[in-house]
Amino acid sequence: MNYKSKAKELVSQMTLEEKASLCSGKDFWNLKGIERLGLKPVMVTDGPHGLRKQAASSDHLGLNDSVPATCFPAASATACSFDRDLLKEMGKAMGEECIAEEVATILGPGANIKRSPLCGRNFEYFSEDPYLTGEMAAALIEGIQSKNVGTSLKHFAVNNQEASRMTVDSVVDERAFREIYLTGFEIAVKKAKPWTVMCSYNKINGTYASDNSYLLTDILRKEWGFDGLVVSDWGAVNDRVEGVKAGMDLEMPATGTDNDEAVVAAVKNGLLKEELLDQNAIRVTELILRTQDNKPVPYRPEDHDELARKVAENSAVLLKNENDILPLTKKQKIAVIGTMAKDPRYQGSGSSKIHPTSLDNAFEALKAAGADIQYAPGYPSDSRQVDQGLIDEACRLAASSDVAVIFSGLPDEYESEGFDRTSLDIPDSHNQLIHAVVKANKNTIVVLQCGSPINMPWKDEVKGILLMYLAGQAGGRATANLLLGEVNPSGKLPESYPYTLEDNPSAMYFPGNPKSVQYRESIFVGYRYYDTAKKEVVYPFGYGLSYTTFEYSNMKLEELGPMSWKVSIDVKNTGSMAGAEIVQLYIHCKKSAILRAEKELKGFQKLFLEPGEQKTAEFILEHRSFAYYNPKASDWCVEGGKYEIMAAASSADIRLSQELMIEGDGKEQLLVEDYKELPQYRTLSKPFRVDTSQFEKLLGHNIPTYPNGRPYTASSPMEDIKDTFIGKIMVKQLQKGMQDLAGQDGFDPSMLRMMQAMLMEAPIRSLKMFSQGAFNNNKVEGVVAMANRKFFKGIRYMLKK
Repeated sequence: MNYKSKAKELVSQMTLEEKASLCSGKDFWNLKGIERLGLKPVMVTDGPHGLRKQAASSDHLGLNDSVPATCFPAASATACSFDRDLLKEMGKAMGEECIAEEVATILGPGANIKRSPLCGRNFEYFSEDPYLTGEMAAALIEGIQSKNVGTSLKHFAVNNQEASRMTVDSVVDERAFREIYLTGFEIAVKKAKPWTVMCSYNKINGTYASDNSYLLTDILRKEWGFDGLVVSDWGAVNDRVEGVKAGMDLEMPATGTDNDEAVVAAVKNGLLKEELLDQNAIRVTELILRTQDNKPVPYRPEDHDELARKVAENSAVLLKNENDILPLTKKQKIAVIGTMAKDPRYQGSGSSKIHPTSLDNAFEALKAAGADIQYAPGYPSDSRQVDQGLIDEACRLAASSDVAVIFSGLPDEYESEGFDRTSLDIPDSHNQLIHAVVKANKNTIVVLQCGSPINMPWKDEVKGILLMYLAGQAGGRATANLLLGEVNPSGKLPESYPYTLEDNPSAMYFPGNPKSVQYRESIFVGYRYYDTAKKEVVYPFGYGLSYTTFEYSNMKLEELGPMSWKVSIDVKNTGSMAGAEIVQLYIHCKKSAILRAEKELKGFQKLFLEPGEQKTAEFILEHRSFAYYNPKASDWCVEGGKYEIMAAASSADIRLSQELMIEGDGKEQLLVEDYKELPQYRTLSKPFRVDTSQFEKLLGHNIPTYPNGRPYTASSPMEDIKDTFIGKIMVKQLQKGMQDLAGQDGFDPSMLRMMQAMLMEAPIRSLKMFSQGAFNNNKVEGVVAMANRKFFKGIRYMLKK
């Protein structure tokens, strides 16, 4: 069936009111249908590393328990695999589970850049690098959509923090916007064609993403050729009529009928062209038609559990292996220490939290594998407080063992959707345990379970570090297999690990203030900053060890045509164990007249090799591989000159390189004079800071100012009005509603802190979403008027229907 043609035919038969009705959801998870035209409601629901479909006890905020589904490793882990085929395989399994549960579209993957290691939702995102982000996202999308299930690429765009995420203005220059924060989305859209894209909550340079025609129409549709549906993040709609004009097709979740009525009125009053509404309705109708006749097909949970194990094994990163302490043998007496060995941290908190079909742990997996193990908890599972008795017990066990394996990391309450971390530290109870156990047994290994970089004050003391990130429901078996050498670690870091938080280039500007966050570091994100500024890191981007060794040789460059080259590198396994090497390809402009990073990732390939086996990694470099975004030309341009093409084992471990002369377009000259006035961007201070005048020069305009206090608007956060008369009433009611929800059967207590953070940062207009239909636009305007001390006007709004 030609779904678009059928959708156009059906929309031509709809009334104005029916077309407008399709522009918002039926409830929290379902789209509306139109029965007389044979359009059925279809369901969308959370991802992105597994299916989170609410059970029958669904609540109006989508926070109650969900049906069992395979919890695959989170994106922070799967990105370490650098394995497109593996992500496609995982995506196919997720698609099968969606079909079984009659879900039309899963909300993911997340393609936001890891600007700061503190972002509370980094575990849901792939990388600090846009190329890796785009390739991993595209692979997952291709796998899911191969099963005739839609995806929703999110959160579009420049949404890199949880603090004030629903109202904050992301102030970013055009080059960083294009090169860093949009490129991952662009790759995924062009390569995998997601059925939907989810716009983010935040403003971008002053305009909410849901109202942003430059983002949603000019870039996404006209430049990239996206022909799918744009859906709002849940509660992200600012002005529904402006959203329709901008190309924001579907408001989620349902918030009553008044936004639909506002769209109808705007068309009748000539404020909105009906053709724009028709386009929205066609896109929603097409999405419904694609999946409404899918038939549920059961899947084998045990097969998907095995796949989850395979993904976790291929995503683990061996950070340290002094004196080849790993792999362990079953003959060794092993002390397993830390409650995370039995009660793992295997996923993040928030809307991505999955009810797993099964859950293993490393202790039981090691035991089942025949390892000689004994256990000590080491630290309390529900407290950050140091328990000296538990530490002493762990030290006695370690002293009587051949080797100690400590399971450590970040507990649930440290990172989640809804709030950001405040430091890179893990609990002191973990750090003190590790320091003490190393003194009792020098053969100590640490296994880390966390969603983002951490400080490791004991790094130089322990002999081995195995990073599992958040490894999903089968991470326990994966960990056991890796520790015992049944599987060779092959993951590499998709983000840099700085020595201190202050070393990160965004440190002085993250998370900004409740009104705005300034992206003053521009294009110098992650390794682009560290390598250019010659700033040492603990572990560089792309780093990861193996139980075997690899040799690179015979690098060749072959010109295929204008601005097209094939690069090939031979890689040989020179060790005694089968393993995989991730070959990374970087480019370096040797003498640039403009601001450029020292190097940029432009290709990667994972090669699986038996001992002594050799294979060839091949890459294609084209125009975009060498291009930068030129805001003066409004285009991707290429600077002429010598480029170094580098084959590497990490961003800091260049194995082979060759030079290539590129003929450019000369348009860098449009920027040269401006860039002469940006000395701080050329010197890249350590720690990084940029004066306001230079950031404004880069922006091309002054940094916006934001009034404090009155007048409040519907987009003002609840925090702003909490001390007003009406604000106190509203906050009290919301807190009571939150307490009632938390007391319901099936409520996940780990969601409570996220809800508390959401409550005060949510804009006043979110009252419609929180109130189960009790609030409409008039009542929201009434609250705004009373907060602005216009009590009689507020009462009149409140009394309107």
